[in-house]
Amino acid sequence: MEDLFAPQQNKTNGRYVYTVSEITRDIKLIFENTFADVWVEGEVSNYRPSSSGHYYFSLKDENSVLSAVMFSRLAREVKFKLEDGLKIICFGCIDVYPPRGQYQLIIERVEPKGIGSLQLALEQLKQKLEKEGFFALERKRRLPYLPKKIALVTSISGAAIKDILKVLSRRFADAHIIIKSVLVQGAGAKEEISSAIKELNEYNDSLPVSEKIEVMIVGRGGGSMEDLWAFNEEIVARAIYSSEIPVISAVGHERDWTIADLVADVRAPTPSVAAELVLPRKEDLKEKVDAFSATLKNAFADILSDNGNTVETFTHRLHLAMEHAFLINRNEFENTVKKLLLLNPVVLIQQSLDKIKNALRQMDVRVRHILELREAVFRAAVGKLANLSPLNILARGYSITFTEPAGKIIKDAGDVNEGDTIKTKLDKGEIISKVKGVIFNG
Repeated sequence: MEDLFAPQQNKTNGRYVYTVSEITRDIKLIFENTFADVWVEGEVSNYRPSSSGHYYFSLKDENSVLSAVMFSRLAREVKFKLEDGLKIICFGCIDVYPPRGQYQLIIERVEPKGIGSLQLALEQLKQKLEKEGFFALERKRRLPYLPKKIALVTSISGAAIKDILKVLSRRFADAHIIIKSVLVQGAGAKEEISSAIKELNEYNDSLPVSEKIEVMIVGRGGGSMEDLWAFNEEIVARAIYSSEIPVISAVGHERDWTIADLVADVRAPTPSVAAELVLPRKEDLKEKVDAFSATLKNAFADILSDNGNTVETFTHRLHLAMEHAFLINRNEFENTVKKLLLLNPVVLIQQSLDKIKNALRQMDVRVRHILELREAVFRAAVGKLANLSPLNILARGYSITFTEPAGKIIKDAGDVNEGDTIKTKLDKGEIISKVKGVIFNG
């Protein structure tokens, strides 16, 4: 077999004639041996990501252009967004694509020039979300003053959960705490955090008003920028933004700022501070109530002393009046709740569904009854037809004879002649016969 890559020697003048494929192969080998591991700096131009996830673009400077490609397996690891005009530094190898005879840079790693890739990705996402209004102050909600139920989205094994629970227990131990444990760094962390926020909101929708989660703390302890990166992911930012439950972001230490901090209703410098923000100290509340009561009592004492009454008498009357007003208001409230329940669309829809189900059951019974009647009529007709069927007649010992090959039923001996072939159909099987003679009756 001819070697397509072997140089062809011209026998007449001794010249070597190379094929295009051989020249391309040799150039490819030179590039692979010379530029196997290279760093290249340039500006992104003609950037066009493919549907398969590959990145195709050109690197250019003032004088030249170099084609480049980064395949999807590695492109998925790039944190920031490539775009035309971005100055980058790439690591890879120069390769030749033989079908087109073109050389290109196969990129394995890429980083922005002059700024870290994570920092650039953070800035790009901040600009995108800011344009969409994610950080707008007017959309941020005030925290409830004394929430009964608090949700925590963090790692059950991390230091943050211990700090939060310790502070909450010290400040107001009566609060109901719901913990949703998630990964807070590494692969899968952003998906778990965003899913936890969504699931808590869905769960909250199923609860009555008096039992709803009133505030949610989302966060973790300190770490490097890479450790905290899950809280800089777009999927987490969108989950916080869509949360119906007010969110406190508590990520890292006071110096650490993440996208989650900017989107959340309140940013806490640390998880411990988040716990302090969400609940007041019970002792502080008691002191305020006692101080207010003392002030009120002194004021009443001054007023009542002028009228010859005692504080105790007035307090007793006030207590009775407030108790009476409370009972009246409670009865009105309960009656209103009953009326609202009767007018509740969910209740009305359920009643309509019950009516539809009853109608369907009745319809099913009637249809079955009609089908049973029709089936009885059908079976009777089938029985009559069976009695008249020629096959049943054959089963009683009769037969039917046909001419061959025409297949005409023989009703008269005159329909056949001596020597004709005839076929006789019995209940079981058929008989082929030759006519030896014909006998006419009458």
